[in-house]
Amino acid sequence: MTAGGTASPSASTPATLVLGLGRSGMGAARLLQQRQEPVLVLESGNGEAQQRNATQLRQEGIAVQLDTPLSAASLDALGFTPPRVVVSPGIRWDHPLLQELRQRGIPTVGEITTAWEATRPVPWIGITGTNGKTTVTHLVAHLLAEAGLDAPMCGNVGFSAAELALQRLTPGQSLPAWLVVELSSYQIEAAPQLAPRIGLWTTLTPDHLERHGSLDAYRAIKRSLLERSAVRILNADDPDLRSRAASWDQARWVTAQPRQRAREAGIEPHLWIEADQVLAAPDGAPLLDARALAMPGEHNRQNLLMAVAVGLELGLEPAAMEAALRSFPGVPHRLERIRSYDGVTWFNDSKATNYDAAEVALRALEGPLVVLAGGEAKQGDAQGWLAGLRREAAAVVLFGAAQGHFEQLLNEGGYSGAVHRVDGLDGAVPLAAQLAHQHRCRAVLLSPACASFDQYRDFEARGDHFRQLVQQL
Repeated sequence: MTAGGTASPSASTPATLVLGLGRSGMGAARLLQQRQEPVLVLESGNGEAQQRNATQLRQEGIAVQLDTPLSAASLDALGFTPPRVVVSPGIRWDHPLLQELRQRGIPTVGEITTAWEATRPVPWIGITGTNGKTTVTHLVAHLLAEAGLDAPMCGNVGFSAAELALQRLTPGQSLPAWLVVELSSYQIEAAPQLAPRIGLWTTLTPDHLERHGSLDAYRAIKRSLLERSAVRILNADDPDLRSRAASWDQARWVTAQPRQRAREAGIEPHLWIEADQVLAAPDGAPLLDARALAMPGEHNRQNLLMAVAVGLELGLEPAAMEAALRSFPGVPHRLERIRSYDGVTWFNDSKATNYDAAEVALRALEGPLVVLAGGEAKQGDAQGWLAGLRREAAAVVLFGAAQGHFEQLLNEGGYSGAVHRVDGLDGAVPLAAQLAHQHRCRAVLLSPACASFDQYRDFEARGDHFRQLVQQL
């Protein structure tokens, strides 16, 4: 029995299965237990972190099996048929075990579904996109918080949605007025019943193709979330979204360009920017100063507009939103300005885990730069990124598993600046400081264009390490 009197499932007691013992899996297991569902967590690993997490859950009365292969044989060995299975985002949706579960008629859902069910009737603001979704999520949450609304952010950023639901469902707490939820393609594909009140789609470029198989499949997953949203806010400046504008029967388009340019593309914008003013349909009335957000880059004006569109939907006053935008501190690991040291500004863009995100950073900053890139390479088109390096980077420092591949890309792409290779950031940061002086660079930019998993648990850990090294200079 748990301290609260809930029995842990025995080997023969039907229990909801939670697959995966990471942060989201633990949150889902705890949330299900709080809702009086018997739970059994299966985890294929048996390392130190998994053992520590298992001990925590067992102390709370939640059963855990470590070192359990995710296979049909493991399912058969349970001695019961689970009423449903909850899947962590890190497990592929087409995993053979999940296909086997579906064939047996066992409901299979993603961990985000548990939070969706537990927080009814709270309206969700669901934010997705290849790039930009984290900045928009932080911006929306900041605007709503500054307006005095109880609207915490969760999902693919900070707290998992299940963790937040668990916290707000404890005695003495109350559910929030809104939830601001960043949603990855992994989470969306596993939660077909999730239907936000407001859906936002920032950008669409090739990413996670090793998981989803094709750009069309990846796009369809993102689109499904917006189609289930009551209010749909889309970025008219994204080429992929803009090219499919005619396929949307209803959407609120925003553009950082003048209104006429959107109209030439067949889009009637909801919000747009002219002469540094945010203007609104239908009459082009000025709302607020587009320079209120201090973050550099045209893409951040697009992010600003998406957040303002949400604020307008919730009845926020433009003057209040402008004041809130001026106080926005920025997003860790996304063009985060760390410090100026000896005449050189250092930026942490560790969240740039693909070529397109890294290209955005190169468009936002003015060279000459020293750029630090590397990690675990992804599939994608590197041409725009290479063009940005040719234009802005006086020197490139490559690190991690991708350094050989990236050096070949730079050579074949006609990059004529200095190229250096080091094992990791411990060597890259002092070398970058030397190169910045040698080439009279304005800034040093960590923008890896890679996943972090060759050397770090996630991009946050990589960015934190970079920040620490830079502050020690």
